Amino acid sequence: MENHLSSFLDFLSAEKGASSNTIAAYRNDLEQLADYLKASGNGKGWEKVDRMLIQDFILNLKQRKYAETTVARKVAAIRSFFAFLSAEGILADNPTEGLASPRVGKMLPKAITPNEVDELLEQPCKRATPEAKRDRAMLELLYATGMRVTELVSLDLANVNVDGRNPSVRCTGKGAKERIIPIHEQATEALVEYLTEARPLMVRNKNEKALFVNRRGERLTRQGFWLILKGYAKAANLRDDVTPHTLRHSFATHMLRGGMPLRHVQEMLGHANISTTQIYTHLATEHVREVYEKAHPRAV
Repeated sequence: MENHLSSFLDFLSAEKGASSNTIAAYRNDLEQLADYLKASGNGKGWEKVDRMLIQDFILNLKQRKYAETTVARKVAAIRSFFAFLSAEGILADNPTEGLASPRVGKMLPKAITPNEVDELLEQPCKRATPEAKRDRAMLELLYATGMRVTELVSLDLANVNVDGRNPSVRCTGKGAKERIIPIHEQATEALVEYLTEARPLMVRNKNEKALFVNRRGERLTRQGFWLILKGYAKAANLRDDVTPHTLRHSFATHMLRGGMPLRHVQEMLGHANISTTQIYTHLATEHVREVYEKAHPRAV
């Protein structure tokens, strides 16, 4: 069973350009299915798996109170895997054909207000350490661009342009697609300060390519940035569920409220489909309603 799983993951990486995070998620989901099959006495090979066994696995997930979105993601991984096995001729029939998709309610992204963003971005300025200057640059850049945290920590020195009249960053998103995102003056200033005053004190290898490094002078990880953000969010008295993705959501919502066309927001976020971006229009529309109620003479 492991050989077929490894072949599928190699296929995702080589043919589909899947990120390491996506591949890790697929591996985790499919290994969980394999463990379930073995525990139930059905782990003799993927060709022995039928739709009933997969439905039993899905039911087990629901009974264990997995979130709807998590179940839906696991089902999507299982579908892709068995479609691969079928296409490769390993299976005569695909047991996931006709398998009903779990219904998932549309979850609106959570954003924080511009004032809350300001309070968050002010926190690193209260210290003058190299780490604080790095943190300010990261937070400013994340909110200035709306990029994913994985894209942020994957940036190399060569990906940033802080010289000239059009400062920007070049990041690689899902599907290995590159995009260039402009950055505003405050984010540029924070980056320049980090690059000139902090990073040289933090790196130990002069050939280090990573833009943002940790105390060991190595590339900062997603988990490392999450802990940094959590500390600043607490210091700013923000709600407990603020994550790196919260800044991405806030960027999109605030840009739409400010009048940026949806298509441009889509391009900056790196969404392949505009329908993914459209979820933010609901949050922007809420703001329009608030303004309307206050401004219209006959609004009650």
